Amino acid sequence: MTTIIPVSSILLVTGFGLALIGLCGILIHRHLLRIIIGFALFSTGLHIVIVATGYVTGGTAPIIDGALSQAEAGRAIDPIPSALVVTAIVIGFAVTAIMLAYAVRLHSARKSFDIRAFTESKW
Repeated sequence: MTTIIPVSSILLVTGFGLALIGLCGILIHRHLLRIIIGFALFSTGLHIVIVATGYVTGGTAPIIDGALSQAEAGRAIDPIPSALVVTAIVIGFAVTAIMLAYAVRLHSARKSFDIRAFTESKW
């Protein structure tokens, strides 16, 4: 007897797993580039979780026409989480680029990526 696991469950487990790996990377590591990679993994995991919330097993595109009547509209996949994730990916890319630019500037100032080297404040 085989049990078929729904795609949404696989996506949720994968998303939460990536988010957990990213969170551990943020909290455990002291290397600045590894922390930035942890942020990227954390956000990617959350994107997968958000997309999984809008997924409907056996669902169709949310276009109500001859293929999908108004009575069957509950079978449609929710497009809002996917649209939000596309926007979040673009914003996350920009934030990651800014974090990497700051990391390069910090490395040129202190010659280290270790966050313990940045404990002194000038003000």
